[in-house]
Amino acid sequence: MVRVIGLALSAAVLTMGAPALAEDEPRFCPTRPNLGGSSCTTEPGRVHVELSALDWQRDDPADQREDRIVTADILARLGIGKNSEVQLDWVGYGRNRTRDKAAGTVDTVTGIGDVTFAIRQHLAGDKQKPFSAGVQAFVTAATGRYPVGAGAWSTGIIVPVQYELTKKVAIAVTAEADAAANQSGMGRHLAYSEIAGLRYKFTERVTATAELSLERDDEPDGHETLALAALSAAWRPTKVVQLDILASAGLNHAAPGLRLVTGGAILF
Repeated sequence: MVRVIGLALSAAVLTMGAPALAEDEPRFCPTRPNLGGSSCTTEPGRVHVELSALDWQRDDPADQREDRIVTADILARLGIGKNSEVQLDWVGYGRNRTRDKAAGTVDTVTGIGDVTFAIRQHLAGDKQKPFSAGVQAFVTAATGRYPVGAGAWSTGIIVPVQYELTKKVAIAVTAEADAAANQSGMGRHLAYSEIAGLRYKFTERVTATAELSLERDDEPDGHETLALAALSAAWRPTKVVQLDILASAGLNHAAPGLRLVTGGAILF
């Protein structure tokens, strides 16, 4: 009888403990390294910190070559509600080098980048449902000198949607519309984009994503359509740490030729 009571008590303890363990699982959902957005928000009182250790981009049009390096691009995400968070992003250092192929001259601009404030709201979806959606609004202050910074303030809205086809495969679409800063530093213009991605989860710690991006930029000095393809991978050595990498390539003349981004994220 004593043995039966002991087994019953053990079973009860295990049954009560299971939900507690599930509740203790941290909601760790970095936006990086994808091109697209995310609807996942940080839990109230917790902070995501995401960092681009190195972001290098090369553009190689007919008359010049442009190399851009950004480092210490830091994004902090603070949960302020069950499905809401605020974000603050700052580019700590950027270096833009432009070489005129005909004249052989080189122009280099270095300095800090812009500061972006954003609010993200998760609208639909949870761990038990395959569909999720959200919305994010942002405004960028021109704290950096062009071309490291935008040269003028800008604002926009991002709408990410995701659907999990299986436990390993998910598709995502991110739509964005911006009042983007003009290159002259005066005024703004319409820019909008659509990003489609396919994510594959190899394990709970390793994922990879393939994406296609199409952007229309109605810059007054010249309207452009930019097409990009990107591959990214993320590895989580622990439940609150991620290391990642992204590589993208331009698919048309207007898009930057190559881009490589490395960095990671941590949850506090």
